[in-house]
Amino acid sequence: MAHSAHKLIVNVTRRTVICDEATIADRVLSRVRGLLGRTEMRRGEGLLLSPAPSIHTAFMRFPIDAIFLNRERQVVKLVPSMKPWRAAAAREAHAVLELEAGAISRRGVRVGDTLQVLDLRAWDTRSPEVSRARH
Repeated sequence: MAHSAHKLIVNVTRRTVICDEATIADRVLSRVRGLLGRTEMRRGEGLLLSPAPSIHTAFMRFPIDAIFLNRERQVVKLVPSMKPWRAAAAREAHAVLELEAGAISRRGVRVGDTLQVLDLRAWDTRSPEVSRARH
């Protein structure tokens, strides 16, 4: 089962929020299920598949942005607006963050950036650091 959506994914390099509501899929069944059966992804929502050097969008109903990350959570490949019935991979990838189409551009993500997963329950979201990052 995927972890609940109490995770925040931030771009440490650019000091911005990439994803406000991340679900972590780190078990076989949650990775296999992925976004299947969904009709959309809301803005700010994301699914982090780990481990996952590749993804596919077979049977999906909408395009997604995919951010491939190495073990250190550094961005190694970007695939914007990946349409249904496509596949993508990165040899050095250990995880893939799937976001709504257009998120890569809107959030200014670049190859080489480092992302970090934060547990929202462990943070006071009123803190100045989190508040600045969200805007």
